[in-house]
Amino acid sequence: MNLKSVGVIGGGITGLTAGFYLKRRGIPVTVYEAGVRAGGVIESRRQMDYLAECGPNTILETSPKIAQLVLDAGLKSRRFYSDPKAEARYLVRGGQPVAMPRSPLGFFTTRLFGARAKLAVLREPFVRRRTDGKEESVAEFVKRRLNDEFLDRAIDALVAGVYAGDPYRLSLPQAFPRLAELEMRYGSLVKGQILGARERKRRGEIARDRAPKFSFDAGLQALPDTLAAHLGSDLKLETAVTRLVRRADGWSLDLTAKNGAASTEHGAVVYCGTAYGLAALNIDIQSGDPLTVHGTPAKIDLSPFSEIRYPPVASVVLGFRREDVAHPCHGFGMLVPGIEGFKILGTIFSSSLFPGRAPAGHVTLSSYLGGERQPKLASLPEDELIGLTCKDLRILLGVRGSPTFVQCVVYPRAIPQYNLGYGRYRNLLSDIEHRLPGLFFAGHYRDGVSLGDSILSGCNAVERVGRFVTTK
Repeated sequence: MNLKSVGVIGGGITGLTAGFYLKRRGIPVTVYEAGVRAGGVIESRRQMDYLAECGPNTILETSPKIAQLVLDAGLKSRRFYSDPKAEARYLVRGGQPVAMPRSPLGFFTTRLFGARAKLAVLREPFVRRRTDGKEESVAEFVKRRLNDEFLDRAIDALVAGVYAGDPYRLSLPQAFPRLAELEMRYGSLVKGQILGARERKRRGEIARDRAPKFSFDAGLQALPDTLAAHLGSDLKLETAVTRLVRRADGWSLDLTAKNGAASTEHGAVVYCGTAYGLAALNIDIQSGDPLTVHGTPAKIDLSPFSEIRYPPVASVVLGFRREDVAHPCHGFGMLVPGIEGFKILGTIFSSSLFPGRAPAGHVTLSSYLGGERQPKLASLPEDELIGLTCKDLRILLGVRGSPTFVQCVVYPRAIPQYNLGYGRYRNLLSDIEHRLPGLFFAGHYRDGVSLGDSILSGCNAVERVGRFVTTK
């Protein structure tokens, strides 16, 4: 059995997952990360007995593959599921966080929505499915099947929480494919939610709103740190891949590292970086290759991927004395609809989710600003971001006094936006993979933006790559 080596470009969670499982299979692998640390946006910082998550706060266990990664990495004993008492989620209405209903009866008695929105849900099973094939934005879909109030009061906040995006730009089938599938398959969101639950159970999948949430004793960074440790010398930090050249027996990679330029060869390559990073990568095809035109060396045009939007997002993690926060903060957190006029997109009640996130008698609140709603906010100086966040939290949660802990991180390009027309980028990726055997794509720009999606993307890439590199 001849095993071709694999080069993985990108040391975020997708690349680390792919590298980890390829190595476990006995396939020679090297993961190349341009930065000084692995893990991408996953970063946990501990200071003064506070633990701040600068990026994602939790992993949703939507698939058995995610639980298996924790087990295989040896992290089961360090995993913490969120506190069962912290399941409440809040939506802001009238400047106050209101608990979201968790049952049909709760929905029809909540003050979050008016009579028209509640009647729209009753009417939804009788709304005809769309049959003209037109790609709808999330906003168009919600207005058609429900109404404006449901969009402004719930979906706008949800979109801000997941994508930091704009529901009028996001593509429903690309950004929320399960909702599009429910209408296509069952003709109704309500009926699909009921009938689809049975099918998810048979597949071993769990709906996102019911999936267990977990982290680790030292924060989410424990996962990439552990995967990186398993890779050892097969993980190359501060090593950027600038050019790929397709050869008859594989791929040549041009590298830029702190020790200078170099080149190496692999039988296959998996790109696990960002869309804008992909746009900057050069892929050449040697003369004589069947893919060239009249024997002339050719280039693959990756420039379209530079068009994918990544709005900026600021993460502001603040600690307060428990007595200085009026709201009990017993729950996951709150989302803020744009119609409410606040600066923050939402806040996670971090210290209510997991132990060890704040010293005794204190709370940790993780808030986010910017995104497509107000992108300029993310470029403000740190003291202004903290001031805006405190101002909103005073109104929404009854916070008083000064924070006892501050951690502020800005991501200039945070989350890829699966906007209208995004399908062409995914089709282009599939086309390039078909044209260039041995080149694979995985990551949040292709398979979903959540942390769980990125892990599954890495797992699924290993299956495809494994079939390719294992030859008799």
